[in-house]
Amino acid sequence: MKNTQVCILGGTGFVGHHLLFALSAAGYGCHIPVTHPERHRDLALVPGCILRPVTGWGAADVGEALAGCGTLINLVGILNEAGGRSFEQTHVTLVQTALEAAQAAGVRRYLHMSALNADAEAGPSEYLRTKGRGEALAHAAGQRGIAVTSFRPSVIFGRGDSFFTRFAGLLRLVPGPFPLACPNARFAPVYVGDVVRAMVRCLEGPDTAGQSYELCGPRTFTLRELVEYTGARIGRRVRVIGLNDRLSRLQGQVFQHLPGRPFTLDNYLSLQVDSVCAKNGLGTLGIRPTDIDAVVPDYLT
Repeated sequence: MKNTQVCILGGTGFVGHHLLFALSAAGYGCHIPVTHPERHRDLALVPGCILRPVTGWGAADVGEALAGCGTLINLVGILNEAGGRSFEQTHVTLVQTALEAAQAAGVRRYLHMSALNADAEAGPSEYLRTKGRGEALAHAAGQRGIAVTSFRPSVIFGRGDSFFTRFAGLLRLVPGPFPLACPNARFAPVYVGDVVRAMVRCLEGPDTAGQSYELCGPRTFTLRELVEYTGARIGRRVRVIGLNDRLSRLQGQVFQHLPGRPFTLDNYLSLQVDSVCAKNGLGTLGIRPTDIDAVVPDYLT
C-alpha cells in the first residue's frame, strides 16, 4: 500500500463502491467511516479497506476516522430531504465539520463531490444552492493549506445507479402511458468508471489542486429520450406523456408527500437548468468519456 491512506465520507454509496475498488487497485488504503458496520461487511473484503465505526458525524467522529490518513474524499450528498437529513446539514454543515477535522488531523488533500449548476446564490433549488455553498467552503480551505479539487458531474450512470436502474423499475411497474415531468430537461450522463478515474488521477496530480472539473458523457439527451432509451433496453415499448411546466410543478408538489418522495418540488426546480458541461473536465484529464451504449444495456438486461 502507498503510505497515504484515504478517508472516504460516503464510501458506502454508489460512487463510493466504485471508487473503493479503483483506489485499492491503485494501491491506496481506504478508511470508511460507518455508523452501522454490520451492514457493510462486504467492503471489508476490498484489499486495503478498513471500516471505521463512528457514532455520529461530529468533528471528533470524523477526526477519529481520519487518523493516519493524508487525504479526505467527500462523496456525501442527498437528492431529497428525508429521515431527518436536510440539504443544509448534509451539503454544508458536514463539509465544514469535515474540513475542520481534516485541518486538525494534518490532512493536506481534499477531493469534493459537488454537482453541475451548483451555485450558492443563483441555484434554482435548495439542492443546488447548498451544493454551491459546500463547494465554496471546500475551496476556501485552500487558503488554510489543504489542496482542494472539486468535481461537478451530470447524472452518473453505472451498475448500481439510481437513474437508469430506477426508471427501469418504474417502467416495469407502471402499465400504459408514462407521465414524465420536465421531459425536455437535458443531461449528459457520465459513466461512474470515468468519474472515479478522474478522482484517482487528481489524487495523483498535484497540478489539479484548486481546480473544479465538470464531468459529462459524450452525448446529450433530453429526459424523455433517456426514459425511452431505458424502456427499449428492458424490452418495453413506452409511451411517454410529457407534462407541461404547470403539471410538472404540480407533480412535484404532490409526489413529495408519497413514501420515498419519488419526485419533489425541489427536484423540479433543479431540472429547470440543463445538466450539461460548458467544458468537460474528462478531456482535460485525458479521459475519453464512455457512452451509455457501452455500459447501460449490460446491467439493465
